[in-house]
Amino acid sequence: MKELKSIKIIAVDHGYGNIKTANTVTPTGITAYDTEPIFSGNILEYNGTYYRIGEGHKEFIPDKAMDEDYYLLTLMAVARELNAYGIREADVHLAAGLPLTWVRKQREDFRTYLLRNEYVSFHFNGKEYKLHFVGCSLFPQGYPAIVSRLGDFKGTNLLADIGNGTMNILYINNKKAVESRCWTEKFGVNQCMIAAKNAVLDSFGVKIEEVTIEQVLRYGTADIGKPYLDCITAIAKRYVADIFATLRRYEYNPELMRLYIVGGGGCLVRNFGQYDETRVTILDDICATAKGYEYLAHASLRRKE
Repeated sequence: MKELKSIKIIAVDHGYGNIKTANTVTPTGITAYDTEPIFSGNILEYNGTYYRIGEGHKEFIPDKAMDEDYYLLTLMAVARELNAYGIREADVHLAAGLPLTWVRKQREDFRTYLLRNEYVSFHFNGKEYKLHFVGCSLFPQGYPAIVSRLGDFKGTNLLADIGNGTMNILYINNKKAVESRCWTEKFGVNQCMIAAKNAVLDSFGVKIEEVTIEQVLRYGTADIGKPYLDCITAIAKRYVADIFATLRRYEYNPELMRLYIVGGGGCLVRNFGQYDETRVTILDDICATAKGYEYLAHASLRRKE
């Protein structure tokens, strides 16, 4: 969280798998209840309904303003970020983003969606929050994650932001983003998750929990039998090979450019990929994009001041 005068600038990275702020990460699964849930933990109470947040992930939708889920997730994310500073009431300027090639068309609709209520009161984990939303800055996904280190981007560079639902690809030449050379592919980590679940079912006739596959993808191993681990590993290696094949379609050449990978897919590339570590940089901070949103929004608001 950054602050300008009395306004709290809070970034929310609306991923399909996880929703991130500068200091928090929460899976996007959301379930509604008419009465207070039995077990505690990430419970949002808003307009008389209880929502458990963080069990599983939200399915891919091309327009994040299609339902109310991302609005509720935004309230939760802001509450978690404020809670880290012991704050319950604030004037908030949101900083968020959209996939590279969608931001131009969806920006204003998503801004209206996020600012639908100027004043909002709700409870999260038993604590009351009172928010006054005073504005919202929206940016293209991926690029903000590396904006603080643009000094490293000499010559030709390719940025791949691999999230749960999409992969955003952007060329950055001599520290400048090339808007005419950016693309969004529906080729996120969830595609690998689905393939791994189906492979285990086809090979062994059993269903495997997503949390187990997630552990393998994130750490390269899990406490499961070797045949299952080998099956998931084979799928992950194929997925990472497809990532590089996709990048080559967009003229990626490791001899002529450096590759920077951000987002949750970076751990798969590290665990299961074959690449030249001297020419590929994987940024491990899953909150890097949210931090970049805050940095850019703060700079923009300061210029206006």
